[in-house]
Amino acid sequence: MKKATWKKFPYPDKAYQYAAAALKKSWDRLHRGDAEPFPERAALQEAWRAYHAGDFGKAVELGLKEGVAGYTVANKAAMIYANYLESDEATKLQCFQEIAARCEAQQAADPDNANAWYIHAYALGRYSQGISVAKALAEGLGGKIKASLNRAIELQPRHADAHIALATWHAEVIDKVGALVGGLTYGAKKDAGAALFEKALKLNPDSAIARIEYANGLVMMFGKAKMAEAEKRYAEAVAHVPADAMERLDVEMAKADSEDD
Repeated sequence: MKKATWKKFPYPDKAYQYAAAALKKSWDRLHRGDAEPFPERAALQEAWRAYHAGDFGKAVELGLKEGVAGYTVANKAAMIYANYLESDEATKLQCFQEIAARCEAQQAADPDNANAWYIHAYALGRYSQGISVAKALAEGLGGKIKASLNRAIELQPRHADAHIALATWHAEVIDKVGALVGGLTYGAKKDAGAALFEKALKLNPDSAIARIEYANGLVMMFGKAKMAEAEKRYAEAVAHVPADAMERLDVEMAKADSEDD
């Protein structure tokens, strides 16, 4: 993706700018979801500042300049941009493919990096949604996603976002092929999905996206029986006070979805 084509983050806010020591001071709160260690390189700190402020194109550019060490911030910025702000479907799918390829290179160079595996699964998951989950399952992407998420959690048991993604994997598979086939063929289970969502919320109680995905997952797995609980989770997400650009996009998505309902 050419930098000139990147759309601007639509909700700029000084609260999302973490200058100087503010980044390190707020790091634990900002990265409770992905458990990313604080970077010692000044250049990577600048890339993360751009990411948190919503300048995703700059974050990608700065991250890629640092080689494999900058892949995590570059990939995360690209994945959030593609998921929330890119409207062209072909460009979005290409972006997710590029992210997945960089993650595979990162896995080879730094196999114990949990986010190399988590972001790989995220990119393949969003790509799968773009081409249809059923088609992705037929192409074997479901197994790759599950394997990468399990590896991320194995490496970093407190990775809340990987728990959310794995829970969503269970929900998506069950929604597309049914509980029986999903369980027998892919190992997708309703109880396992619900437990993973609960674990994610315990690991990161401030997460709006955990509540949004939990709500969607409950409906996919249990239907109308869990509608009231799903609506409660959405209301909690809407009331969330975002700490950075990504969280703001999560909250705005929750608001839009709630209004559509």
